[in-house]
Amino acid sequence: MKVCELDTPALLVDREIMMDNIRAMQNRANRKGVALRPHTKTHKTPAIALIQRDCGCKGIAVAKLGEAEVMADAGFDDIFIANEIVGDIKMKRLRKLAQSIKLSWGIDCPDHVEAAEKVFASASVKAEVLVEIEVGERRSGIIEESDFLDLLDSIKKAPHVHLKGVFSHEGHCYNSPDLATCRKEFIASQKRTLRFVQIAKEQGFEIETVSIGSTPSLMHDDFPVLEGISEFRPGTYVLMDASMANAAGTLSRCAATVLATVISRPTPERVILDVGAKGITMQRRSQGITATEGLGTVKGYDNVYIHDVYDEHAIIYNKTFHDAVKIGDKVEIIPVHICPTCNLHEKLYLTSCGEVVAELPVLARGKLQ
Repeated sequence: MKVCELDTPALLVDREIMMDNIRAMQNRANRKGVALRPHTKTHKTPAIALIQRDCGCKGIAVAKLGEAEVMADAGFDDIFIANEIVGDIKMKRLRKLAQSIKLSWGIDCPDHVEAAEKVFASASVKAEVLVEIEVGERRSGIIEESDFLDLLDSIKKAPHVHLKGVFSHEGHCYNSPDLATCRKEFIASQKRTLRFVQIAKEQGFEIETVSIGSTPSLMHDDFPVLEGISEFRPGTYVLMDASMANAAGTLSRCAATVLATVISRPTPERVILDVGAKGITMQRRSQGITATEGLGTVKGYDNVYIHDVYDEHAIIYNKTFHDAVKIGDKVEIIPVHICPTCNLHEKLYLTSCGEVVAELPVLARGKLQ
């Protein structure tokens, strides 16, 4: 089937661009002497994760326990949940999964240790945990060194919990005003992460893994990786999106698009497409190197973007575009943020040279628990 014959909306992934992205990041990790653990929350698709594994990645990262279960069912046996897991129901699921694969997850306070110790006391394996370090994103993670010391003390008292390492996410680099600042913030984030590694070692812990990750800071070869970093954990790089294209300086690396149909031209400049918030999300990027106009960029047209969306409608105001298309025409939209976009689609179409070469189910779609 040709791409133009698909019904819409449809999530497309250009195979050749995706493969170039996968190989480029794997080669970068190899050159830097670190392991690559792709964050599969971006695509939520086991078939793509298997391609990443075949190209050399160490294991995979996920955001949720449900995603880990899907990926384990697909054959992955080395999974890191880059998030804190809370609640008896989830902890019991963690224990079950950890007894069949190599599984680790994030913690950032003694409460997490106590919960893991309680559940894993009756398990055949220890709870493998990494401490999250907050490095500037203002999200979860350890901030104060005193709190880190308290957390380490709690691990010392938990015989069924093993500290595997530390991890951080320099997500604030998405909002860096320019690449020079992004580079500085990336280096500062690494130094802060490594400072906590040193504290752990001073307390008698052996740290196996020091994991960092953010596509804007990992896609530039001239950004230095400090000694002691053992693992990259980027996600968006595999498919890219309009915001990452702005950080990279080119749209040519965007593998994913959403195919949509022109369904209305109600004014001399307004065009309506048949996809909205339920197919491309309402998320915007408004700051720094990833700042992006509108809610999606129309591929192949200069400065044409989605101004607004309703649930099932995309609104474009551009007279030149209006005059260039007719009812029934199909166009491709490069999403502002691909991660939530993938989560909205049951399947994606892998394409090559205008032909559909495979339909891949997005099996981890909606696995939020």
